[in-house]
Amino acid sequence: MNNLFSKLHLRHILIIAAVIAVVIAGVSAAFLLHKQPAPQSKNAANETTAIVNARIFDGERIIDDHVVVIKGAVIHAIGGTIPEDAAVIDAKGATLLPGFIDSHVHTDMDGLRDALVFGVTTELEMMGTWSAKKRMEIAGRDDIADLRSPGMAITTKGGHPSQYIKTSDNLVIRYFFRFPYVTSPDDAVKFVDTRIAEGADYIKIIIEDGTIVGIPGLPVISDKTLLAAIHEAHDNNRMAIAHVSTAAGAALAIDSGIDGLAHLFYDCAPPPELVAAIASSGAFVVPNLVTASTAFGNNAAALAADERVRSRLSKKWLDSLCGSMNTYPDGKMEDVFTSVLELHRAGVDILAGSDVSEPIPGLGGLAHGASLHHELQMLVAAGLKPIEALRAATATPARRFGLTDRGRIAPGMLADLLLVEGDPLTTISDTLSIRTVWHRGTQLIANR
Repeated sequence: MNNLFSKLHLRHILIIAAVIAVVIAGVSAAFLLHKQPAPQSKNAANETTAIVNARIFDGERIIDDHVVVIKGAVIHAIGGTIPEDAAVIDAKGATLLPGFIDSHVHTDMDGLRDALVFGVTTELEMMGTWSAKKRMEIAGRDDIADLRSPGMAITTKGGHPSQYIKTSDNLVIRYFFRFPYVTSPDDAVKFVDTRIAEGADYIKIIIEDGTIVGIPGLPVISDKTLLAAIHEAHDNNRMAIAHVSTAAGAALAIDSGIDGLAHLFYDCAPPPELVAAIASSGAFVVPNLVTASTAFGNNAAALAADERVRSRLSKKWLDSLCGSMNTYPDGKMEDVFTSVLELHRAGVDILAGSDVSEPIPGLGGLAHGASLHHELQMLVAAGLKPIEALRAATATPARRFGLTDRGRIAPGMLADLLLVEGDPLTTISDTLSIRTVWHRGTQLIANR
């Protein structure tokens, strides 16, 4: 869930303490993050690569052609003659897919690195802090996933996720950090304008009463403040996306004109009138089934035990996968699955997202990259066809977030590609059988 510690884990805390100690104004914690070694990559530059004999899922469907030609950072051609200077990769028995898009994360440089190892070439963050310089660095690197972010989310005084401050064992957070909040429509307008000035790609608004995160009774922004935030986002050509976790929160967000729901209503079976309202509104939904599962007390130990995952993650992340949040043990996955399937049948765009953040106690069951594959498996368990689940991680989020250069395999698109053994359109878990990944035409060289 949207947890303060999704960005402020131990490394971030030490950074904040250092900033306070030396009183250096304007220094961003995200900018000072310690870097771990990035995955090795083969520079694309002006190289030409031809992937041949591949089964190709173009983001929408399986196409008849079996050849993709990459030149530099983009897809040059589908089918046709193989250029004489091309490095040829024989993909017989494998499936070529667009690089995956995780539509709900809280990330850092290490998270972006791990995501790319699993073929997640773009992470859509739902709350975080980044300096302009760091965003520029990310945009220019091919060894980590790309990023879009709203900056900090809108909440009210004492609202989620600020409740974690008062219970923190770290004195720096407890006594020095103050989570930004709004208390009026005017505050909301100013908050949105500030986030946009900082480079926000969309606006995130939190509607969380604490029921699902284990702290019932949290204050929520007023209806008028919510409306002001949404209108200001729309006036500045930004989508407004709402964190919700209950049917009441989802209904409020939809009635207020929200563009998308981050999470789903986890507290009940799908109310028919709410499903109909979401469908008629045109909003998309990122159900975060893996998050619901861990909130209900289920771990992802089976995923961690899969050699295709275990070989690509550090021990701390594998240990985290084996834990769970367990904040709402009364939740029923069958109700959440039914909600997803009914929304899908009603024509609502379903986007795949994990809500992964950090490998710390209380946020178990999730890991960057790996959990997006787990989400695809859960979408299929909910009743979507494998091809529909794959669309939820490729063409659909690209369309809904205006990412016109990715999410599809077509000439002129970024060469963000994932090559996997087998056929995930038949067996969705084959997405984890990763042979290689390309990001902006640069081939990732496995080093784990």
